[in-house]
Amino acid sequence: MALKTLMLRRSIDKKKAELEELRNKDAEFSTREAELETAISEANTADEEQAVTEAVDAFEADKTAHDTAKAGLEREIGELEADLANEEAKKPENTTAPKEERKDEKIMNIRDSFFGLDVQERSKLFEREDVKAYIAKVRSIMRRDAGDITNAQVLIPQVMLPYLRQVIEESSKLLKHTNLQRIPGEGRMIIDGGFPEAVWTEMCGKLNELTLSYNDVEIGGYKVGGYVSVCNALLEDSDIALASDIITKLGQGIGYAVDKAIVYGTGTKMPLGIVTRLAQATQPSDYPATARAWADLHTSNIISVTAANSTGIKLFQQLVSAAGAARNKFARGNRWWVMNETTKSKLVVEAMSINAAGAIVSGMGDTMPVIGGAIETLDFIPDNVIIFGYDGLYLMAERAGIKTGQSEHYLFTDDKTVFRGTARYDGKPVIAEGFVAIGINAATVSASAVTFAADAANVVNSNP
Repeated sequence: MALKTLMLRRSIDKKKAELEELRNKDAEFSTREAELETAISEANTADEEQAVTEAVDAFEADKTAHDTAKAGLEREIGELEADLANEEAKKPENTTAPKEERKDEKIMNIRDSFFGLDVQERSKLFEREDVKAYIAKVRSIMRRDAGDITNAQVLIPQVMLPYLRQVIEESSKLLKHTNLQRIPGEGRMIIDGGFPEAVWTEMCGKLNELTLSYNDVEIGGYKVGGYVSVCNALLEDSDIALASDIITKLGQGIGYAVDKAIVYGTGTKMPLGIVTRLAQATQPSDYPATARAWADLHTSNIISVTAANSTGIKLFQQLVSAAGAARNKFARGNRWWVMNETTKSKLVVEAMSINAAGAIVSGMGDTMPVIGGAIETLDFIPDNVIIFGYDGLYLMAERAGIKTGQSEHYLFTDDKTVFRGTARYDGKPVIAEGFVAIGINAATVSASAVTFAADAANVVNSNP
């Protein structure tokens, strides 16, 4: 089978899976639309009408993006299928080829993909001298007959670092919701202090001067990383499998730690988390004078929902009401919610109903009913705790310095080679009032509810 044909079929299958996933969400939009129709008819007060208007706007935006994504995938699938038909017409497949060549088939599949690169791009990358030298060095370290190998660090070539960053960002569920900025060095970042309100006047009247306000936020740089061990049996696999395994393991670990810091970071040797900031009852002593005015949010933006109000429609009414505490004057992006799988399952159950056909359905999927917003699940969030916010209100700064090194000695007897990976980030919720932490079923929201992996490698031994 020609490589191009194989790649086209793989791309078609992937696109069809993505399209099917989107089509499965059509029912969610139908349910949300029906709920909004009911909410519109039941809105009596000005506040209720305003809340419904915002929910309708969010629904229309989500529905438009959903339909656009489906149409785009359908178009791409059609184009790929046409390319496949043309390619197959050029050279029929050899249907008599033996099917037991499992080793060759495995290598072919591995070589076909490297973090989304097509065949030509992948070949060009692995033909570079610096990449070939890196892979050769890795293999040399992993061979036990290489007596002249020392414990020298070997850095991933600069051209491959974007793929480590790609894995970090794909593994992290929250980075896409932050205002991610890549900046060198330590210092301050200027942030918008908000937009002014324009002044109405006569058509020929003089214009009024509007006041623009800017604040700054201090950004440091903290290292996140560690090392992983790779089985030396990978020495027999392809260059692509080896490089992909190393980058994937390192990136996944860093991405998970970044998510935890965005929500619960202590602000000490790591970013300041959303819940940690909301829980502050007094202004920190080191809060910059030139930053936005500090606000006490530990009562207004940390909300507890009683057990009596944590069932059925009452629960979702409470969630919509709680989300209203997140002031969105500065928000330019979409809403999002964070919780663990247990809490999400509870919401799914509470949203269940029986439709006209007698089937049990739920208005809950990967989008919050009525108000909208993507739902992200993270296992470290405590049960019955939900965090709500808007895109772009959390500033995450990525420093230069994503890199890796390796050693053959640490796990020599385990027949493994150790690889280390590091990245440097800092972050904080610069518009803290745009976030809300909610405890349903009378759960308490605590900034200390989550612990981080212990920094055992840097513990100072007080013994003489």
